[in-house]
Amino acid sequence: MDSFINRITINPDICHGKPTVRNMRYPVEMILDLLSSGMTVPDIIVDYPALVEEDIKACEIIGHE
Repeated sequence: MDSFINRITINPDICHGKPTVRNMRYPVEMILDLLSSGMTVPDIIVDYPALVEEDIKACEIIGHE
């Protein structure tokens, strides 16, 4: 689980300090919104090819805490 959590970063210079995926401009909140709208992990990866399945799972873990 630690490897998933390490994928989530907080940097005040990126997305106003919101939690993001690997210091990229993909806020965790956005990924959770996509999942809650019905998108699947493969759908998200097609739309955002810089992301991998582990990134999305890390967001889900954070979202459940």
